Amino acid sequence: MDVYLVPIGQDRYELYCEVPDDPEPQPEDAPAGFFRRMKQRFSAMLAEAERERRRTNADQPPRGTLGRLKSRTLRYIAESIAEQRLLWHLRRQESACLFFPDDLEEHRAVNLLRRQLGRDFEKHRFWLIVDSLGFIGSGVFFFLPGPNIVAYYFAFRIVGHYLSMRGARQGLDAVHWTSERSAPLAELRRAIDLDADERDRRVQGVADALKLEHLVKFFERTAIPG
Repeated sequence: MDVYLVPIGQDRYELYCEVPDDPEPQPEDAPAGFFRRMKQRFSAMLAEAERERRRTNADQPPRGTLGRLKSRTLRYIAESIAEQRLLWHLRRQESACLFFPDDLEEHRAVNLLRRQLGRDFEKHRFWLIVDSLGFIGSGVFFFLPGPNIVAYYFAFRIVGHYLSMRGARQGLDAVHWTSERSAPLAELRRAIDLDADERDRRVQGVADALKLEHLVKFFERTAIPG
């Protein structure tokens, strides 16, 4: 697994990766338990969001108002979980390579990686506790007719934070990390203060050089104000 330390400021960084889409979740005749069913639905929703993002990138606009609304929602989901997607995939890794800007010292890049994973672990553990309490509190809606939407909301969040927490812990304790300098990543730092057209051209060039399909949108979202 390749992980990229992306500069999003003169001294600010975010971890980023791109991995193949998860295989379609396999249905089971009788899922065991509420949270297992939630995890299956969670996986199915993410798979649909990834398909929607790829379909939109291929210039296949959806039809109708409801279709466009659903497309926009799924695309937002796919693009807003880049950090969690990295952690989810780390859960299954035994080795990974950290690519870092070649104007950064290697030991500092490794320290930044571990610091970020540590922060991620603490953040997702905190929200796992908060959402678990919210899920328990949502039981007050049990007697209302229809599905308990509040409970489903907290259940989805619990699944996401739990998987992220496990991925961060795996990255800290179990993954064997190697590291490699990357000249294209250093170009991103120099692109931040350029005018919009030149910046877009530079960032697209970096994305093409690294063969990262979604890097441009990730960089725009994390490094460009507004």
